[in-house]
Amino acid sequence: MMTHFLAKASFAALIALASIPLTAPNASASEWDRLPVASVQYRPVYACSPVQAVQKARWTGLRYARVTNVTPRRVVVSGRNYRGWDQMVFANVRGCPLIRR
Repeated sequence: MMTHFLAKASFAALIALASIPLTAPNASASEWDRLPVASVQYRPVYACSPVQAVQKARWTGLRYARVTNVTPRRVVVSGRNYRGWDQMVFANVRGCPLIRR
């Protein structure tokens, strides 16, 4: 009977000691500005998006424009102009400057 009591008491003490580090004080409103926020960071875009390359190709007169190749240096858009099938090559940097028509 005494062994059951000691086993239950030691188990209760173990649970009580294990739960102590899990409780933390709540941060007040004035402490929120000092907490580091690493989950959301702004990262600017330095590349030419395929959507932007297709929009620029359509604006310059390429119909049925679609992206056919993307490399770290260039974005190739194919489509039709008034002479037939054509390609436009854009640099894969911000703003999608035209390399070759």
